[in-house]
Amino acid sequence: MKLNKYLVGTDSDPNVGLVLLRVFLGAALLTHGWGKMFGGLEPFTGFVASLGVPAPHVMAFLAAFAECFGAMFLIAGLLTRPAAFLIVCTMAVAIGGAHGGQGFAKQELAWLYLVPALFFLLKGAGRWSLDWLVSKKLG
Repeated sequence: MKLNKYLVGTDSDPNVGLVLLRVFLGAALLTHGWGKMFGGLEPFTGFVASLGVPAPHVMAFLAAFAECFGAMFLIAGLLTRPAAFLIVCTMAVAIGGAHGGQGFAKQELAWLYLVPALFFLLKGAGRWSLDWLVSKKLG
């Protein structure tokens, strides 16, 4: 299998629903990631450290990166599968770490980001995306 299938995908589904879900998911997640990435990472790093996560500065940066830049890539439909992978990993850690043992009501938002991101990880961005244009060029 070609590497471009995993990076930019080859999904050519011309479904406007994919675009709406992808853009909404990315825009909603970006509201969380932007403030962490550009508004000061220290408060979030302190929270991550309070959870006992090893290397809290690195892990906080990676989570903020996934929520900010992963969201932007998702909106554009560029490198959708890798971006979705980062989001899935970040939300899985949020569910199991930050909200572990708190019940579904406290985990709900992370699940609402994880499940659609998992969908895009498996499906790809669809025809109306930069991934589709890149995959056509790579042939």
